[in-house]
Amino acid sequence: MKNTDLLEKEIWLPAAREDVFKFFKDAENLQAITPPWLDFRIVTPLPIEMQQGTFIDYELKLYGLRIDWKTEITVWEPPFRFVDTQIEGPYRLWAHTHTFEEHNGGTWMQDRVEYLTPGGILSPFIDRLFVKPRLERIFEYRRVQVLKQFRASPENVSG
Repeated sequence: MKNTDLLEKEIWLPAAREDVFKFFKDAENLQAITPPWLDFRIVTPLPIEMQQGTFIDYELKLYGLRIDWKTEITVWEPPFRFVDTQIEGPYRLWAHTHTFEEHNGGTWMQDRVEYLTPGGILSPFIDRLFVKPRLERIFEYRRVQVLKQFRASPENVSG
C-alpha cells in the first residue's frame, strides 16, 4: 500500500507456532491484550469462527468518544498469518498483518500495521503528535500482556 503510515513490532515467544496462532485466532483474547483505557468490547457474538471473510464488530473509546469498528479477516493462512482489515472505523485505512514464524524452539510473532490517519493535509501532523504515540502505547501494553500469557521475559522483543 502506497503512502501509508506503518507500525511494525515483533516478539519472540517460547511456544510452538500452532499454540501462538491458536491464542491470536481466538477473538476473546483480543480483549485481554487491549489496554483498559480503550474500553474495548467485542460486539459480534462469541465465539467467532475465524476464517477468510469473517467480520468482527467492536466498540472502543478514543479520546473520550465511543467508536464503532468493523474488521474483516481478508487473509487467513493458519498457522502462518492472517490479516484483519478495517471496513468501518477511525482510520482512513487499517490493515494489520499478523505473522507467525518458528524460530529457536519458539515463535516470532510479527505485527505489521499499515494505516492512514484521517485529517486530510493535516494527517501527517495528527499522526506524529497523536496517533503514532497512542499506537505505540497500545502495542507496548499488548506486548506485556502477551509475554505474561506465554510466561516469557520482557527481553524477548525487538522492533
